[in-house]
Amino acid sequence: MRTLILAGAVLLATAGAAAAQMPSPAEIVKAWDKDGDGAVSKDEWVAAGRPAERFDLVDADKDGKVTAAELEAAFKAMQQQRGG
Repeated sequence: MRTLILAGAVLLATAGAAAAQMPSPAEIVKAWDKDGDGAVSKDEWVAAGRPAERFDLVDADKDGKVTAAELEAAFKAMQQQRGG
């Protein structure tokens, strides 16, 4: 029983640390936005190593750019799908 409790505590601590280290959507956009227009184009998305087909899922308004707000909304949707 103590082993299960300890394992659970380790998992929670690890999950919390991973969440704390994840950059915000604004930080991600800033890092990937190579032309400095405040958004991520599909070319910038792919250059950052992200799958091209996911770009279209995140680009909610279909303007060819992903903003920090769109990225944040996509993160929240993924979190809800995972039950979190």
